[in-house]
Amino acid sequence: MKVLIIGGAGYIGSHVARRFLDEGFQVCVLDNLSLGQRENLFAEAEFVEGDILDTVTLESVMARGWDAVVHLAAFKAAGESMVKPEKYSVNNITGTLNILNAMAKEGIKYLVFSSSAAVYGEPSYLPIDEAHPAHPENYYGFTKLEIERFLAWYEKLRGIRFSALRYFNAAGYDPEGRIRGLEKNPANLLPVIMEAAAGWREKVQVFGNDYPTPDGTGVRDYVHVTDLAEAHLLSLKYMMDAGKSLTVNLGSEQGISVLQMIETARRITGKPIPAEIVGRRPGDPAKLVASSAMAGKLLGWKARYSDVETLIRTAWKVYSQISRQAVRAT
Repeated sequence: MKVLIIGGAGYIGSHVARRFLDEGFQVCVLDNLSLGQRENLFAEAEFVEGDILDTVTLESVMARGWDAVVHLAAFKAAGESMVKPEKYSVNNITGTLNILNAMAKEGIKYLVFSSSAAVYGEPSYLPIDEAHPAHPENYYGFTKLEIERFLAWYEKLRGIRFSALRYFNAAGYDPEGRIRGLEKNPANLLPVIMEAAAGWREKVQVFGNDYPTPDGTGVRDYVHVTDLAEAHLLSLKYMMDAGKSLTVNLGSEQGISVLQMIETARRITGKPIPAEIVGRRPGDPAKLVASSAMAGKLLGWKARYSDVETLIRTAWKVYSQISRQAVRAT
């Protein structure tokens, strides 16, 4: 089977590409390398450098007879989306419509879409399941929710089946060490902790320690990127076998606090990892935890690598072997 992975040179995309290659798929990666890296490409996969806003290149690639498309080519910095909505409108929404139009033109019937738990906004109840109200609190989450609505219409009008995978917090690295490209300008907690452990940044800021949680710091649901990659493969198989689209959460169902992550990282890395308690960030809820029961029921999926120890060990294996100079050179 042939699959086109758009954004397959990025952090999550490279893990997805690796999983499809391991399963024996013929894989082509389309990436503009704005966030992805050549280091994340595999010799077994074809690579086309191109942009989803370049409809000529996109349509040319789509015309080559793919069984399915995996779409991970979105901008994802929630804070930036609130000050640069035009950037997110053009890339995330217009770019996805370009993908859907090219798929419809070529008769490609399956799309696996990288959505986000950001579609939910402030939690009304926990754990968050797929029936939870969707009220995004940032423009990034809004773009993901709007794209999901477009997908439903293209299924109705053009017969394109879709899997909308609502990730919680992706973390960790390939347990076999086959992926070494670091995220560019990371803002998520674990990469920040790893950079402090590696001596690339002075300290980790902890935004609030007075939440109603066991240690006072925010609790989040982290899912290992290898578990996410498995869900992409399983969701494509589900669509092909069942002939149905689906929208599911992907989380570990286990909350990890900021201090728990830092303290575990100190123990595993043997580094001091200085931390500074600062004020809460506006809009940060005390706790976010997923229900992934539907993914388990429909796909047989479960988070196998998403415990805090594995998240940190697999990340540190990569960070501890890379110099800051090498990262700056990429």
